[in-house]
Amino acid sequence: MDTETPMQTSDPSCTTSQYLSFRACGEVFAIAVLRVREIIEYRPVTRVPGTVGWIRGVINLRGKVIPIVDLALRFGLAESEVGKRTCIVIVDAVTDASDLVVGVIADSVSEVIELEPAAISQPPTFGTPISAEVLCGLGRLGSGFALVLDVDRVFACGELGSQPLGVPRAAGHA
Repeated sequence: MDTETPMQTSDPSCTTSQYLSFRACGEVFAIAVLRVREIIEYRPVTRVPGTVGWIRGVINLRGKVIPIVDLALRFGLAESEVGKRTCIVIVDAVTDASDLVVGVIADSVSEVIELEPAAISQPPTFGTPISAEVLCGLGRLGSGFALVLDVDRVFACGELGSQPLGVPRAAGHA
């Protein structure tokens, strides 16, 4: 696959030009600004028995119960550590079942970045810590990249189930 080819997607949140960039699980991610409701200081979550492992718990945000997702766990990595700059990014996601408001644990929030659709390339089918299915693409940031998330696919529990979205490892490799 040619990673220099601009992404072709029907998801409108993947064709905007402004994205919130943040760090999580050792990577730089970007989410369409139109999907971000707010950024709040990290607060302890209430664990809910019986939820999938990547949902760390819930918080009460102005009277609404908001599930809090650990992207690292969602992508099959080790649980995120909470530090001084850890925050929660509240995002809107749309699934087949319903519209969701979800909190995403971020190690730190960087900035709002401009990425024209032509600056977002197809993700490679290998070498990324997560499945290319949940990416709008790779946004070029100077000499590096941001993994541009398709928030609807990341949180589509019905479609993807409770399985982590990490890249499958070859048999016999740890």
